[in-house]
Amino acid sequence: MKPGQAQNLATALAHGERSAVETVEQAIARIESQDAAINAVVVRDFERAREQATRADELLRRGERAPLLGVPMTIKESINVAGLPTTWGMEQQAGYVPEHDATVVRRLKAAGAIILGKTNVPPLLSDLQSANPVYGVTHNPYRQGLSPGGSSGGSAAALAAGFVVAEVGSDIGGSIRTPAAFCGVWGLKPTHGVVPLAGHTFPGTDSADVHLAVVGPMARSVADLDLLLGILANHPLSHSDRPTLRGLRVAVVTEHPLAACSSEMTRAVQTQAGLLEARGAYLDTDPDLPDLEGMHRDYLRLLNTVMFRGTPPPGQPPTTLTQWFDLLDRHARVGRVWDELLSDRYDVILAPVFGTTAFPIDDGDITTRTIDIDGRNEPFAPQLAWAGLASYPGLPAVSFPAGLSADGMPIGLQLIGPRFADRQLLQIAALLTDR
Repeated sequence: MKPGQAQNLATALAHGERSAVETVEQAIARIESQDAAINAVVVRDFERAREQATRADELLRRGERAPLLGVPMTIKESINVAGLPTTWGMEQQAGYVPEHDATVVRRLKAAGAIILGKTNVPPLLSDLQSANPVYGVTHNPYRQGLSPGGSSGGSAAALAAGFVVAEVGSDIGGSIRTPAAFCGVWGLKPTHGVVPLAGHTFPGTDSADVHLAVVGPMARSVADLDLLLGILANHPLSHSDRPTLRGLRVAVVTEHPLAACSSEMTRAVQTQAGLLEARGAYLDTDPDLPDLEGMHRDYLRLLNTVMFRGTPPPGQPPTTLTQWFDLLDRHARVGRVWDELLSDRYDVILAPVFGTTAFPIDDGDITTRTIDIDGRNEPFAPQLAWAGLASYPGLPAVSFPAGLSADGMPIGLQLIGPRFADRQLLQIAALLTDR
């Protein structure tokens, strides 16, 4: 795995080839000169960042070393940073400022990272575009008027625009992977439970960890995902010793019973599958997967229940306790099926993250929006099924750049791997993309 930009920057700082102050000032200048049109970094903490950079240079001169010492980065707005607002994009929470850092922020700071600010999200983190009444709308750096994805849309946009080389987002319905795909960067949805969620809760609350939800790294390279994961994870995850893709067992998924996929996205999956096969992987292009339709319907029930804490949609009765336990039982059973599948039959699953490239920003919501797929007006909400392939069973999934569309927009795909095999999955992605 080739060193990433964050790794190279940390090395240059450690060798005295540049200073943290210089590096931070350059990042600030990029944001101040370019972000007005994108609106990615919506909470800025430049003065504290400058102070941290001065301190980092002092530590570096004394011979201190840490994985990210002096490296500037940003953080998703929904993750607590002491002294900065956490609103989740909601006006009624605009005055909330946490006193303590989220666990992942503490770990990043302990590794020497310098936090420049926080990046934009949709209200309640519940859309695949990033617009809210507190901070406004974030545009895709590749094209004004197109979505950068959500809910970590500001995170992906900041990376794609070159403001920073590392970010941390969160994912329950593709919120890391879809923005990464739309903006042509890398994102890892870790195995559920690997990275701590403490400090990523509804503003002003301190709740139990949310079913399905994860916090995870985003970057401009796969090596930096691995670097960040090592800093953020609750316990060590083994590295891969796989030198090639020869013998890799791959399930290739281009169809879902509920979610449409464009012909261009299908071709992108087939192209990557061809690269895998050319390097010695075994492909199954008609894999025998669990009941995807039934799984997605249970995924949506579980997703809506945990995101809205049991409040039912308008006109529907609340979930009873018995129904909730039944839902958890089915969730556990499906997870066991996927664990067996990714042990006995396949090593990874190759699939779309979303059925198209970035879509136009609109004023609608995810339940009423439609999307153009090969000239057909398709419902938008079922597109969550692609993210649900990994979210529902709690598996790791890496979103990786897979070229550009005919109109010049990034195409991103995902590789899904076995539970706790996050770093092996990253190594496979690195081998596939020659990164």
